[in-house]
Amino acid sequence: MTSIIIPTLNAERLMPGLLKALKSQTSACEIVVVDSSSSDDTVRIAESHGVKVLSIKRHEFDHGGTRNLGVNASSGDILIFLTQDALPVDEYMVENLIRPLQDPGIALSYGRQIAEDDSTPLERFARTFNYPEKPIIKGKEDIPLYGIKTFFCSNVCSSVRRKDFREIGGFPENIIMNEDMILAAKFILKGCRVAYEPSAAVYHSHNYSIIEQFRRYFDIGVSLGRNRWILESAKMEGEGIRYLKEQTTYLLRSGKLCWIPYSYIEGLAKYSALRLGFLEGGLPFSLKIRLSMHRHFWKA
Repeated sequence: MTSIIIPTLNAERLMPGLLKALKSQTSACEIVVVDSSSSDDTVRIAESHGVKVLSIKRHEFDHGGTRNLGVNASSGDILIFLTQDALPVDEYMVENLIRPLQDPGIALSYGRQIAEDDSTPLERFARTFNYPEKPIIKGKEDIPLYGIKTFFCSNVCSSVRRKDFREIGGFPENIIMNEDMILAAKFILKGCRVAYEPSAAVYHSHNYSIIEQFRRYFDIGVSLGRNRWILESAKMEGEGIRYLKEQTTYLLRSGKLCWIPYSYIEGLAKYSALRLGFLEGGLPFSLKIRLSMHRHFWKA
């Protein structure tokens, strides 16, 4: 059996379409929703579709711990992690996502994210850059080639065998972000492989403002700063420059020249926030809350 774990918060607008898409998959799945005390009809909608629902207090949400709760409440041998705003492109998403796990050497797989119709050119490029059309299988030997990108993985749409998930210790808890990247890094450094499977696709994108990107990258910096062993295994130097160069080329070729100045300002904001988050140990607690996207992490 395959179990799908979905953390939710005020997702009543998204749940009907998502649950309908999951119910129509070619592979039947158990669905477990872990809801952070939604103030709308999220829970009622989920229960009306026969979904198992766990409710936690909003301040108890944790990117790793909440998903671990969902795993504990599920019964499948294969676990799929989705976010509430990830809509399967077709009925084969689950089937295609779990296919790489037939190879015992592959411990983790993740799917493609396709930008929604209202996405900005920068968001469209981000999806193209991080989620290409060709599949990729990454192992420890690929670290010199990919650097920190070797550990890239996304819980927006990912899958793992329960047995392997348990053996690796599950997701790290009390973490602000990047629980998926840390899980992938642990598997790869253990000698396992991670598969990117583009045929398992979902619609998912965010038109973040520069301020929102700053806050998001501050949190990424915090996560990396508190897990420095990742950077001891794979360097991230040059990744940001490569991204910016390819993004500029993309904007030029697509005739979106007016977005180029904005993209450089955004890039500077991301880099500054990443460095600041990495050094958050020396910042006042009140400032960390103001700079962070996931403020519940600090308040908890």
